[in-house]
Amino acid sequence: MCVNYLPTPRAVLIQHFKVPDPLGDWPDEVWQDYLAPIIIQGDDGQPKALVASYGMIPKRKIKPGGKHYATMNARAETVGEKISYRNAWAKGYRCLVPMMGFFEPCYETGKAERMRIERVDGAPFAVAGLWRPWKEDDGGYSFSFTQLTINADDHPLMKRMHKPGDEKRSLVLLAQSDFAEWLAPTPVEQARTMLGPFDAVALHGVLAPRPNTLKRPIVSHDQSLG
Repeated sequence: MCVNYLPTPRAVLIQHFKVPDPLGDWPDEVWQDYLAPIIIQGDDGQPKALVASYGMIPKRKIKPGGKHYATMNARAETVGEKISYRNAWAKGYRCLVPMMGFFEPCYETGKAERMRIERVDGAPFAVAGLWRPWKEDDGGYSFSFTQLTINADDHPLMKRMHKPGDEKRSLVLLAQSDFAEWLAPTPVEQARTMLGPFDAVALHGVLAPRPNTLKRPIVSHDQSLG
């Protein structure tokens, strides 16, 4: 499952996804608890971008002594049951996670090689996700998100990733024509029908250099939910 990806640069986010410039900064490459842009449906029914923390439950929100579990990926099969995601799923807090590519390990040579999964034409794309708001002590809000995954044992591209014998999983890439429906407050049963495999012809995997870990930029907590 994806735990590291390349979010869209600011100019690409605004131009390609037709959203206003969001408040906050993000790095070129993100990992757990890094900040990255997501797209939600605003109160006016129009798409808007927020800068949110990667992982549904940020480490800083874990109570002292509590255990921290990775929440960067939510399994589509159990998203309505797991405590970390079920409220957001039931409330229809769905989002798009815009990106240029994501990374997975490939073991075809006998050892893990870092592969970047990206569109063949180099264009940005969006992954199905869930988000949630967090009320901060200063009265503002911060946000977090997770990506939805499905089984990919039979997917031509994604079945090549991860260790032999492990279940193959894939992010859910949404067609641009489905963006509005995914963000709309439709019933969860209807949303679930959109969680299918992507066209393997449109994407490919290329060898990538070692990961570039960066300091997490800080986002202001005065973002609006409107």
